[in-house]
This record gives sequence, structure tokens and C-alpha cells, in this order.
Amino acid sequence: MDYEEINYQSYARDRQLESSLAFPVLMRKTYLWMTMALVITGLTAFVVATNSAITSFLNLHHQVIWVLFFAELALVIGINAAINKISLPVATLMFIAYAALNGVTFSSLFYVYTAGSLAATFLITAGTFGAMSAFGFFTKVDLSSIGKILLMALIGLIIATVVNIFVESSALEMILSYVGVLIFVGLTAYDTQKIKNMFLMAPDASSTMQKYALLGALMLYLDFINLFLYLLRIFGKRD
Repeated sequence: MDYEEINYQSYARDRQLESSLAFPVLMRKTYLWMTMALVITGLTAFVVATNSAITSFLNLHHQVIWVLFFAELALVIGINAAINKISLPVATLMFIAYAALNGVTFSSLFYVYTAGSLAATFLITAGTFGAMSAFGFFTKVDLSSIGKILLMALIGLIIATVVNIFVESSALEMILSYVGVLIFVGLTAYDTQKIKNMFLMAPDASSTMQKYALLGALMLYLDFINLFLYLLRIFGKRD
């Protein structure tokens, strides 16, 4: 064994150790950012819902909701498209802005559903999300093929939801709610496994990799929010 081979093996061990140290850091940041976004959304929704001036303004200017919707869409697309060009602080601020805007739009849920059913549905969502995320993290089964099917099913769900806006079928809405729950339950496991596999190959916990952790947090946040909304349609009690 010559000197160059010894150096190579030492370098490989150092890189493996660096990667193993980066993995828990990046996974922890992913879940911390997701949790932060959920807290921001919840607090914003509560503050807006309990502020009569803001709610009156939103009720009088319905077009503002559409502006917020397109702003949220622009932020999600912007974060995904420009993640390699923007800095970590900018990406974080965009994520926070998106979570806050979601809170404004979700504030109306406090007027549609009882506080008890909102809290109960949140707990159900948290338990379901936690279980499926743990499954995605620990399972040895490759979920990539299932993920492709779920993504196609999600497209079908979106199309069916748009159609139901015009059909206004309560039966179809309930069916779509159950389908939506199944899709996002599966996507939670799939996205978790995808994030895990990505960070297992992470060379370090640099700002570049942390931006990918932020993207992972955004994916899981969207899974949680959509799962919550579909479960709310099933279990939520209206005021």
C-alpha cells in the first residue's frame, strides 16, 4: 500500500464522516423550518381572524384573496426555480412570507369551522403526518414508483376539483376529500424518503445544502397543509 492510496482512503473516511455529520443537521433543519412555517401560518390565521378591521377589509375586497393566492403561487414557484441563484436568507424570507400569506387566506377557516374541530383535525393531521413521515424515513422499500403514481393522481385530483367548482356536487366533493387524504398521506412518506436519500449523499451542511433543506421543508409543509385541509372537509364541524 503506497502513500497515495493511504491518502485516498483517509480522504474517503473524512468525506464519509463529514457526510454522516451533515445528514442529521440537514434533516433537523428541514423539520425545524417546516415546524416554523406551520407556527407562522397558524399564528397569522388566528391574528387575522380575531382582528375585525382586517376581516372586514377582506370581506369587502374579495379580490384581495385572489391577489394573495397568486402571490403564494409566485413565491412557491420562485423558491423552486431560483433556489440555486438566491441566498439562504432570501430563500428563508420567501418561505416565511409564503407561510404568512397562507395564514391570511386560512383565517377564514375560523369562521367556517368550530375551534374544537379545527384543533381536533390538526391533531389528527399531526399524528397521521408523523406516522407516514416516520414510515418514509425508516422503510427499506423504494417508494419512487409509488411517488410517480401519486403525482399523477394529484393532477387528476386538481382537475376533478376544478370541474366540481362548476358541478357543485357535494357527493363528489366528499369523494375527492378522501382521495386527497390518501394522496397526501402517500406523498408524505414519498417526500420524506426522497429528502432522506438526498441528504444521505450530502457532502456537507453548507448554505447550498441548507437551501435544499429549506426546499424539503417546503415540500413537507405543503403535504401537511393539504392533508389538514382534506381531513378538515371530512371531520370539520361547521359553525
